[in-house]
This record gives sequence, structure tokens and C-alpha cells, in this order.
Amino acid sequence: LNNILSNMNNLLLLSIALLSVGLKGTQTNAFSSVRSARQIHNELTKLNVRRPTPSRIRETKNFKDAKKLSQKFLDDFDLRTEEGNKGKTIAIFGGGLSGLSCAKYLSDAGHSVTLYEARPILGGKVSAWQDADGDFIETGLHIFFGAYPNIHNLFEELRITDRLQWAPHRMTFAMQELPGEFTSFEFPAGVPAPFNMAAAILGNTKMLTLEEKIFMVPGLLPMLLEGQSFIDAQDELSVLDFMRKYSMPERINEEIFIAMGKALDFIDPDLLSMTVVLTAMNRFINEADGSQTAFLDGNPTERICEPIKNYVESTGGKVICSSPVTQIHLNDDSTVKALQLKDGTHVEADYYVSAVPVDVLKRLVPAKWSTDPFFRQIDELEGIPVINIQIWFDRKLNSVDGLCFSRSSLLSVYADMSNCCAEYASETSMLELVFAPCSPEAGSPINWIAKPDSEIIDATMKELARLFPTEIGDDAPDNKRAKVTKSTVVRVPRSVYAAVPGRNKFRPSQQTPIDNFILAGDYASQKYLGSMEGAVLSGKLAAEVICDKDLNRSTKGLKDVHSSVLAKEFSSKEPVGIVGSGATVYGGGKQGNFEN
Repeated sequence: LNNILSNMNNLLLLSIALLSVGLKGTQTNAFSSVRSARQIHNELTKLNVRRPTPSRIRETKNFKDAKKLSQKFLDDFDLRTEEGNKGKTIAIFGGGLSGLSCAKYLSDAGHSVTLYEARPILGGKVSAWQDADGDFIETGLHIFFGAYPNIHNLFEELRITDRLQWAPHRMTFAMQELPGEFTSFEFPAGVPAPFNMAAAILGNTKMLTLEEKIFMVPGLLPMLLEGQSFIDAQDELSVLDFMRKYSMPERINEEIFIAMGKALDFIDPDLLSMTVVLTAMNRFINEADGSQTAFLDGNPTERICEPIKNYVESTGGKVICSSPVTQIHLNDDSTVKALQLKDGTHVEADYYVSAVPVDVLKRLVPAKWSTDPFFRQIDELEGIPVINIQIWFDRKLNSVDGLCFSRSSLLSVYADMSNCCAEYASETSMLELVFAPCSPEAGSPINWIAKPDSEIIDATMKELARLFPTEIGDDAPDNKRAKVTKSTVVRVPRSVYAAVPGRNKFRPSQQTPIDNFILAGDYASQKYLGSMEGAVLSGKLAAEVICDKDLNRSTKGLKDVHSSVLAKEFSSKEPVGIVGSGATVYGGGKQGNFEN
């Protein structure tokens, strides 16, 4: 049986290689057309050339749909100009990617936008700041996938696509049972989807056997045949529930899904909705470059947020930092009358957009709205804790070039940013790591987010000693042992919404029952869930609601509130309000030991 399966594996690989030959039409050797990403990377490195954005990204339906929506805002500007319509005034509160995206597209449509950000810096969950040493401290390790169509459109529109540093097209995992060793799923260049993923999966023989790969098919086939409807229907199941339903071996969870779950939503698979994993896999399978990753060439605040800010201001809009909203004032008909800032200023506009995290919004919902099931459904949503770590070493580590799934019980993914980011390039390594899960609600037996920095770093170093046994830890040779020169810990007590089973039905639409109040944020309904792409798309959809209302067009309407919420009776409650002034109060990350 093993011989037969091995031959089947080789036959499938050969078939894919031959297919790629037929597509290219220029190769004479079947396997010469399937060059590994590593080979291409080595060639580019020698030439000191940065990879361009993969061209096939622009050919996907999702990219074209995103581009069409972007064009709609520009067309609206022309239409209103012809009609002498000067546009509306819009006040947005929240300066993360969602709020900035909303401001950008409303500016494209010719509206007068003012964005208020509570903190001194823009970016929200992608914010970064300089410490006393001049090093940039980041809220998180942020990866740009090829399957992020709205982000790639946004980068093109801002003319900053050259700020993405594309890594080789591979997915690399640490080998749990072989300390210091790694294995990769290499995606062959030039091969279309889904054959390039088939080649990557079949070409890797270290993580899953062919039998185990075959056992994955029954669960994934409906996703390919039925698409988004099947994906959405799995939201009530955890990853483990889904595996058991389709009789997948436990090793698939141990080898693949634990790493994916922690990377996608910082949660263990027994607590994570299968919709999250299927959403990613659907894009990776159907889009040839969907799983390829890129890093920014510098810190996110300056390299993404500042260009959007400058764009909005160039059209006459305003972006104002250090201006937290503390209260929403209403008219007699329950529409918004004004936003109150911390300094007592009242801001009036035609439309108001909340682009703050769901945990912050819940503290601001006026008493008059608190009995409305639309607003009470968000009580079912809550941000998930996560910790981001940066560690500087006194020498260069023999690390993976690109993103690596650590497959550790404590660490999710990491990257050597001295290799992956031009601004952080150095002859010594700086690892950026996601520490997850970090609290019991996310699946950790220890509430790490409440632990001192020293304990978190010590635990991280023990895991790194497993990943780099010849370079880190007491067992490493003295002449090769890397020493830590600096480390930082950034806690985000409430990051992206926790995608536990059954949450999608409580995610609200961007449009609300309040005529002049719109929602933006990754928690609001859109198919890219809690991600940078989801945040940008949600902001874009919020802008579309306002533009449709302004031109008396039909909107996409309100998303139905789930029956479980409608069945409840709600009593009025006063908003808790915003207490304190630190970054975590507004959904951001805090450097240093966590207080409270």
C-alpha cells in the first residue's frame, strides 16, 4: 500500500509539472518549469532586486470587484459635480485602517471629511512608535497576503505598491519533533490555481502523509463546490468539531490547524470558528498568489497610515490626532446631533462614522439606542487578547527568510525583520513574534497577558531555544550563542474580535437603524473577518453607504438581527464611557508591564 501511495504521489507531482510545461510552452524538462520559490529568491537576492506585486493578483475576481468599488467613488464625484452637489460633511472617529480607508474613499467621492483619532499616532492595531533608542515598536506582526484585494487596490491608488517586500511563495513550519529543522510548502512559479497549491501540498512529505492529505478532501470539497455559502454555514462549528464531522485524523489538527488558528485569530482550534480557516483556505486555493506574503518596507504608521492621511488632507479633509470621542449626543428622533471630544468640544456633521473597535463602541452606545436589538447584538462580540514581542540579538541568526509558523504552544508566527523589512535591515537579527494564545479565553492555561515582561520573555526564549538549538539557549556552542541585546513586549488586551463559533450572526452591517450613523471596523459584516483586509473593506463599505444615501440610491440595507437577539427584552442602560487615556483604552497596544 505504501509503495502504491508513493507512486500516486509522484504521479500527481509529475502531472502538475507537465501541466506547467504545457502552460509555459517553452520548457523541455518537465521539472525545470517548477522552480522553487527558494531558487527564485536566491537569484533575486544576488541581484539585489525587490519582487514586484505578483501580476496574477490583479486578474482575480475579488481584485476586479474591489477596483470597481473604488471607481464608484470617483464616478460619484463626477456625478455630484455635474449636479452642483457639494457633498456632505462627515465626522469619523477612529484612526485605524478602517477609519482611514473610509476617509480616503469619502474624499474620492468629494465629501468633506474630518477624522478624529484618540491617540497621538494613527494606525490603531497596526500602529508603531519610536522608543528612546530610536527603534520602532510595533503593535503586531503584520503580513500582507496576495488575497487582500482591497488593500492592493488601495496601495495602487496611493502609488505605494513599491513599499511591499514580497517574500518567496512558500509556507514554512518549524518541525516540532525535530528541533532546529523547518519544512516548507513550496508553490511552483507560473503554475495556476489550484494546481500550484496541490504541488505545494503533495511536494511536502514531512508534515502529512498522503493518506492524511486524502482525508482532508471530503471536508474541503464542499468549500470548492459551494463556495461562500458553505463557508458561512460552518461558523457554528469549531475547527475540531469540523474535523470530527468529516473524520479527519487528529494529526491534521496537530500539524496544520493549530498553527493556522493561532496565526489567523490568536485562538486554539477547539475555540476557533471553522469559517475563519475555510475563508483563508478558499482564497489560497482559488487564487494562485493568494497565499504569497509581503512585508512592509518600514513601520506601518509611516508607510501606510501617513500616505492615507496626506491623501485625505490633499483633498481638503482633516485628520486630527489626540482627540478622543467621549460621548455621542442625540436629537429627539435618535439621530446623532454631535460628537463630544474629551476637551468638551462638540463636533457636528451630516454623517458620523464609528471606526473604533467594537469594545470601545460598546462603551459609547447612547442609552436611547441601548434597547435596540441592532446595537445590543454587538454585546456578543469581544476582542481577543494578543501579545507582540520584538527581540534584538547581538548576531545574525540562521533564520527563515519570511514568515514562519513556529508550531509552538506559546508562539504563533514570527519573522526575522532584519531580513524582511528594509527599514529594520541589519547585520544582527531582530525577531518579531506573536505570543498566542495568551489568555484562558483564547485557550491558554496561563493568563500570560497579566504576567511581567520578564516572565514572557523568558518563556519566549525557551521556545526559541527549540527553534534555534545551535544558536540560542544553554546548549548552543559558546562561539555561536546569540545574546539578547534588547526586548519589548506589547500587550493588546482587546485585539480583533474573537472569532469563536457562532459569532458571525451577531456582526452588524455598516448601515445602522440610525440614518446618519454608520459603522466601520473589521467586526462589521464583510467576508474577510478580523484582518487588515477586513478593516479596509469595512471602511470602504461604510463610505459606500454614505455615498448611496447622498445620491438617493438604494443601499445594501440593514443586516437582519438574529432571532436569538430579537427574542430578548432589553432594558435601557447608560453608556459606560471612556475611562482612562492609555492606548489599551482605545483598543491599541501598550508597551511595558500591563496595569490592571
